[in-house]
Amino acid sequence: MIDSIRTAANLLLYEFVANAHIDKPEPRWQVLLAVLAIGAIYLALPANLIIGPIWLLPTLIVVLLIPTVMSHRTGKRSLNRVLGIIINGITTLALIGSVALLVRALPSHKESPLELLRSGGLLWLTNVIVFALWYWRLDGGGPTVRHQENKFGSTSFLFPQMQIPHDERAEFACGRWRPRFVDYLFIAFTQSSTFGPTDAPLLARWAKLLSMVQISISLSIVILLISRAVGVL
Repeated sequence: MIDSIRTAANLLLYEFVANAHIDKPEPRWQVLLAVLAIGAIYLALPANLIIGPIWLLPTLIVVLLIPTVMSHRTGKRSLNRVLGIIINGITTLALIGSVALLVRALPSHKESPLELLRSGGLLWLTNVIVFALWYWRLDGGGPTVRHQENKFGSTSFLFPQMQIPHDERAEFACGRWRPRFVDYLFIAFTQSSTFGPTDAPLLARWAKLLSMVQISISLSIVILLISRAVGVL
């Protein structure tokens, strides 16, 4: 009798937690902070690793964020998605440009080892944030579509919560789970750290292609830092 009551209580708690998670719109403040962080990191880079004026990218980010936020609040889904992709595209091009300038500047030994380590670390962190934003923006048609369709899990990544057997989900409250931005940030972080997928295998072809680009950028930065360190030693 006690076991039956306990099981029923667990099921009710599971339904409450799962429904509360999936019915509540995803908070966007984490994404806004991530985008603004890219602009702040760009301002911290040396001038020789920046394409164009130092204020250009942060200004573009702020200018584009305003209509992006407004379009989300007014329900203009298509405009919000287009503006988000434009921001992601601009930051990706800026990242690739800075990495290319880092490669070009390495033989000249203009930067001290400490400055090079700092620049490489900032670009590596930018790489993580930029591709986390891509995964968050594109998975399942975007955050707005994911919320409206109320689908379980992800269509592009196989998260650990999606692999829990149905009869065990009540214990972990993952029966109607959906990823949030932090989950995509973790994917981007682990891929840049291990140069490959870890706990969330890639399912969609576009995710695999983006992952290849992200890993290539991260690997290039690490190889540059190692080669310079060997040269110093």
